[in-house]
Amino acid sequence: MSYQQLSDEDLTGYLTEWAAGSDAARDSFLPMVYKELRHIAARYLRNERSVPALDPTALVHETYLRIAAQEVPDWRSRSHFFGVAAHLMRQILVDRARRSQRTKRGSGRPCAPLEEACFSAPERSAALLDLDDALKALAKLDTRKSRIIELRFFGGYRVEETAAMLAISVDTVRREQRLAEAWLHRELGAPVS
Repeated sequence: MSYQQLSDEDLTGYLTEWAAGSDAARDSFLPMVYKELRHIAARYLRNERSVPALDPTALVHETYLRIAAQEVPDWRSRSHFFGVAAHLMRQILVDRARRSQRTKRGSGRPCAPLEEACFSAPERSAALLDLDDALKALAKLDTRKSRIIELRFFGGYRVEETAAMLAISVDTVRREQRLAEAWLHRELGAPVS
């Protein structure tokens, strides 16, 4: 059975069984959502240039290893699972950018716009790290705004999908995204567009 043929309740059922310790549910669930995970990975890597050995398949596999390494996952729903997967993919890219970053950050390089900072081409690795630091700071102030930015920019989700994943209205997503973008632009020292 494919991901598209399953209802949210069916997927949540698999996740609940997996969280209860069922290896069979985990082993059934992951192949069903592989295509969607690969689609998320492709969105992350669309403009990626600094990780030539990392393609969507490799990013999904690395994400899978991190997901599978969790002792007792606390999956609440389909959207929670995909939100966690998107977050792990971002962390993998940030970890790789940190490893490749050889010079001291803030060494006189110009500030990159938020949209460019989402991708870690060699000249933008430092911008990705700065954005990650800013998102962590935003999460301390307002977790939901940070998740909106993560889902919209890193996960590539539409406003409607983000609203459904966070169980809030579309208008709330739009309003909080604008506020979060303004805060991040100020934090990163980039002009607000």
